[in-house]
Amino acid sequence: MQHIVLNITGMTCGGCTNSVKRVLSALPGIGEVNVSLEHANAEVEFDPAVVNIEALKQAIEAAGFEVAS
Repeated sequence: MQHIVLNITGMTCGGCTNSVKRVLSALPGIGEVNVSLEHANAEVEFDPAVVNIEALKQAIEAAGFEVAS
């Protein structure tokens, strides 16, 4: 498993963090997901043989948020 922290913009409430966690957790190859409104990020444990970072970013963006570089 690999670990990454993605900075996310556009989250304003607990519902936003739940949405991000839900879309990331639904992807194949995802282990643990922790989303922080306070830090505006998501910590994701994932299997790079199953899912790549671009897929994580696309899922977040499809949920209506933006991944900051």
